[in-house]
Amino acid sequence: MKQEEVNLCQIQEWYPKFKSVSIKTLIHELPESFVEYLLDDHGPFLLPVSVINEDALPNRIHNSEEEEDYQVSEGSGDEAEQPPSPPSFPELELKIKESIESLGGAVFPKLNWSAPKDSAWISTTGTLRCTSFSEIALLLRSSDSLIHDLCHAYDSCSDKSLSRPPNFYLALRKWYPSLRPEMEFRCFVRDRLLVGISQREVTGFYPALLEKKSALEVVIREFFMDKVSQTFELENYTFDVYVTMDDRVKLVDFNPWGAFTLPLLFTWEELEQNCAEEGHGVEFRIVESQSAVRPGLKTAVPYDYLATGPGSGWDQFLRNADQELERQTRRDRPGLQKLVVKISLFWFCGSVLQSSPPASHQNTLFFHIFVFRWWVKYLIQMIHL
Repeated sequence: MKQEEVNLCQIQEWYPKFKSVSIKTLIHELPESFVEYLLDDHGPFLLPVSVINEDALPNRIHNSEEEEDYQVSEGSGDEAEQPPSPPSFPELELKIKESIESLGGAVFPKLNWSAPKDSAWISTTGTLRCTSFSEIALLLRSSDSLIHDLCHAYDSCSDKSLSRPPNFYLALRKWYPSLRPEMEFRCFVRDRLLVGISQREVTGFYPALLEKKSALEVVIREFFMDKVSQTFELENYTFDVYVTMDDRVKLVDFNPWGAFTLPLLFTWEELEQNCAEEGHGVEFRIVESQSAVRPGLKTAVPYDYLATGPGSGWDQFLRNADQELERQTRRDRPGLQKLVVKISLFWFCGSVLQSSPPASHQNTLFFHIFVFRWWVKYLIQMIHL
């Protein structure tokens, strides 16, 4: 793979040529200060301050009685330490707000190559749908997969001379709530010939696809011949499409052949073999039964939140809590009640997260969070009795 192949698959490179057959998109060049913010892995997790008061998360209601626990006494060595100020990107925020409004009020974001799909769990809807700059920043800042774009885009290139592209771009793509995941497909092109088509969403079985398979192959092949094959510059690549209810095909994305691109229901070895066989046509693969469903690559929450075994973060936390409980019991009986309540809160939180389902059942996770919030309010009231 060459750097040129990777570069041509950036959305700001291909979108202008395929605008008429793709999802409506507006693209912004990101200032370097915002790129540095995305890469910053030190200190607390801070979201940018919104200059138009559109926050991704609800503002916390401060309770002066609760905050007594966090007051630093005079003479403490920590009293000089001030928390860092959250960043602000007013010009970028205003441009993005204007773009979101022009795209109908809701978008999903992606950088040069990748979308922050791995951080969808943290949004209030469990999807990539964003209505403000703060929500976009939350998804981008929480995503591990975007590190590929920011630091490792050229790692698989035989002629690697760059560690990152000169500029990063944020693509805002119009959000369509009616899109059906089973109607997105990945197409594999080798030597300018379409050699394979795979269902994009491989974590579910959709019986309706079995009936439509032949018709879908026809419209995708026609789209490739009419709109893609003579326009896109590369000889080897993949492209993703979405087929609408009325059999119109929309171009979603381009990716390089091999390397970090997922082959989904194929392997790269199978695709290479298909190319080598003379007269081999297009092979179209879908999930044809419930038993053929592939496991998901992502879950609703990070693994660190789910793991409770020996050596995990929760295991260490509970050990520390036991030690603190024993210390408080010996030293300060009046403070014991409040400490027990705090430990109960964290224990309940751990139980909820341990039982949290994968991304396909996120509504259940949100119900757990609702119950947890109610439990918190109840225990706080009990403290003051």
